[in-house]
Amino acid sequence: MTVQVTAAELASRTILRKDLAADTAAFIDTRIPGSENKINYPLIGPGVSENAEQAVPVTAPHGFNLGAAAMPAGVTNNLHLHFTAEVFVCMAGEWLFRWGVRGDDGEVTVRPGDVISIPTWVFRGFTSVGTDDAFLFTALGRDRSGGLIWAPSVLERAAEHGLHLTADNRLIETAPGEYPKGVELKRPLTEAQLGTLRKVGVEEMRARLARPSDLRWSAAPFLDSALDTGGAELAAIVGYGITEDRDQHPNLADPHGFSLARLRASAGRGVSTHAVDEPQVLIVTGGRWRVTLNREDPVSAELGPYDTLSVPPGAWRRFESVGDGTGEAVVITGGEGRTRIRWDQAVVARAAERGTVIDANGYAADAALLDA
Repeated sequence: MTVQVTAAELASRTILRKDLAADTAAFIDTRIPGSENKINYPLIGPGVSENAEQAVPVTAPHGFNLGAAAMPAGVTNNLHLHFTAEVFVCMAGEWLFRWGVRGDDGEVTVRPGDVISIPTWVFRGFTSVGTDDAFLFTALGRDRSGGLIWAPSVLERAAEHGLHLTADNRLIETAPGEYPKGVELKRPLTEAQLGTLRKVGVEEMRARLARPSDLRWSAAPFLDSALDTGGAELAAIVGYGITEDRDQHPNLADPHGFSLARLRASAGRGVSTHAVDEPQVLIVTGGRWRVTLNREDPVSAELGPYDTLSVPPGAWRRFESVGDGTGEAVVITGGEGRTRIRWDQAVVARAAERGTVIDANGYAADAALLDA
């Protein structure tokens, strides 16, 4: 499958930080004191927003949803649970995550560079406890993530301030303390139902937090690692994803509906022309990157920190670090398992000249060993 991307489509799939559209009414808890200044940014897919009027920049199915949250210091996102994976990439600030039916099963502080995956069917909430520029990217598994369930205390407090959630996930506003008539509202979970949810210990949650010091970087994750157009390093965090290093293993291998990895390259290096048949998103976390699509009639976009680009399945692409220092990015790829890369034949030939080929299992290998 080969896809030709037009300049117009590339522009529609490029989400620059300066163009982010804030949603300040995405959820039922935005009237609860301490949560009024929550800002959500829809990026790819509808996510779990309860605001029917939200504007989503990229609506094409990816197998996952992507959004972001910005919260000044002291602002809280209240306890809720998801049915699909939720992974946070911390860009700025410090965030105190807590979990459990009442938020007292454990807590951990998430800092810039950290990635944390919260288990499904576990209540979670978090508070910005650092600087006012706190910012998180959030990836949700599946195209249809099923919405969310709020802790009973959140529904109760929201009603006190005039916000209610209908059974079909619509927000309704009333006077504080009043309830809408003729509308079926979400029913809070009972104590018996809450008692069926499993507890997650601090040790288990720590294993789902990947700090920069926890990452296992591969210096040769791709066929093109020795080429002048390649040379990127990769740290697999969620799922095996796009690595072609047979000895590389992710921090988390349980199914998420997507893989997530960190990518870095010095100026002028990156990933040579290739394609994958799954949707893929690049989030720049440091430096600057140029992404070039198509082998014929190429189109390019240059991205800086907080900028996001969705690459269509099957499109030929090249990633190049173009800043003065190291380019850093997060790569999210749809699918549960490994993603097989299709390299441009010129890349395959040049890699073979340098002694590297892809073996029958899809991993980079020493050509001399295979010849033997």
